[in-house]
Amino acid sequence: MTVKTRKNQVPSPAFLETVEEITRLYKSLPSRPSFEEVEAAISVIKTVSNEEQARLDDFGELECPQDVPQELFSVLQQARETVVLFQSHEQRKEALYLVEADKMFEKFDGLIQRISLLVSGDTQKEKLISISESVEKTEKESVVSDESLIKKRKDGESDKDGFKDLVKSSSTKAAFFSGEVNSEKLSLMKVAAVIEKSAKTGAVVLDLRGKLMDRVEWLPLSIGKLSAITKLDLSENRIMALPTTISGLQALTKLDVHSNQLINLPGSFGELINLTHLDLRENRLRSLPASFVKLTKLEDLDLSLNQFTQLPETAGRVTRLKILNVMAVPTTISSLKALTKLDVHSNQLINLPGSLGELINLTHLDLRANRLRSLPASFVKLTKLEVLDLSLNQFTQLPETVGSLTRLKILNVETNELEEIPYTIGSCTSLVELRLDFNQLKSLPEAIGELDCLEILALHYNRIRGLPTTMGQLSSLRELDNPYLKTCVSQKISRN
Repeated sequence: MTVKTRKNQVPSPAFLETVEEITRLYKSLPSRPSFEEVEAAISVIKTVSNEEQARLDDFGELECPQDVPQELFSVLQQARETVVLFQSHEQRKEALYLVEADKMFEKFDGLIQRISLLVSGDTQKEKLISISESVEKTEKESVVSDESLIKKRKDGESDKDGFKDLVKSSSTKAAFFSGEVNSEKLSLMKVAAVIEKSAKTGAVVLDLRGKLMDRVEWLPLSIGKLSAITKLDLSENRIMALPTTISGLQALTKLDVHSNQLINLPGSFGELINLTHLDLRENRLRSLPASFVKLTKLEDLDLSLNQFTQLPETAGRVTRLKILNVMAVPTTISSLKALTKLDVHSNQLINLPGSLGELINLTHLDLRANRLRSLPASFVKLTKLEVLDLSLNQFTQLPETVGSLTRLKILNVETNELEEIPYTIGSCTSLVELRLDFNQLKSLPEAIGELDCLEILALHYNRIRGLPTTMGQLSSLRELDNPYLKTCVSQKISRN
């Protein structure tokens, strides 16, 4: 039945009571999801569905072991599938609630519109405005379902109480997410909400280090919306895979995903063409995608503590690399002409490729804790080396070519099997620190006295019982950790 009133007619008490009842009913509803939250929920539903199907497909490819009855194996498969479906249900639950809640609010919006058609006249319009203001106020108080997650700023920007320092926008009045006020770990739904907010505010930094719940093993597909992000930290979580949509992060320069459970990288990873720093250490990677060669701006790459049997050839062709931390040294490393720091410590290296000598810009080389007995002849070309760590290997002697490293400042050869030091060590006149502890040395060459800059000489746990006469020339020496030799040197220096 349509209600008709004349202009300026005072509405009846029953009419006003009905309007007020509708207002009270609206106010009694829970907080309305924001647009970003609904978008996040939709993204989560899609992501969970995709991952669910992928895992179910993987189960379908498994073959029954020889000694297991087919029927028993079938039960196992069904149990696995049931667990996957249950996990997916749990991960969708919050997202589905938000999507359904939004649909109910849309239905209520329709009811409000119907009221506007039933009301006419100035007085009734004022009542309608009152309803609209109440609705608007309720909506503004609700940005996300977790009220501790976001608060509205006076200047109109949103500040995320629960996630401060997780997200920083490009604006001078940056929005922050805090993991300090609210230390609770993030569910997949909340991660999606953070992504939506970050995309909306144009965030440039997103820090989710150790913030994800253990059961969050993948990221929402919506992560591809973060087109303005330049730094992304996903480290110290349990992420097993990165979505293909990560290629949308075209502004990304620094990506840290160390200490996760990554098995591989998506083929689209090579689209992150502006990456300069990439930390992939402590994952379960065995290979890199072919598209990795597109990362031509990469300068700092850490692949250590993965399951590579050797450095992938694709990494060897990223020619701008300046810092590389890997498990092995391939022959293709010679193409990394810009490399200044190379770290291959704590591996099982027995020898090094001759191509290592082509890295003529190396200043820092860490080869400690391997099984090396010698250095390649091409080592003589590394004339810019300043720091060389050969400790914890199996060297019995150093090559005479070590004298060509005239810029060397720190040389560590601790815990080897050295029986002598070559006389050419005297040419390393820039040496400030020389560590020779835990070897089999019986003497030092006279040339040691030519190291005018030497401040630290570590000779502990050797067989040295005498010193060359030139030791008294080491006027810069301030630390000698062998008590017997320290007394001898002090006497020699004092006499000089």
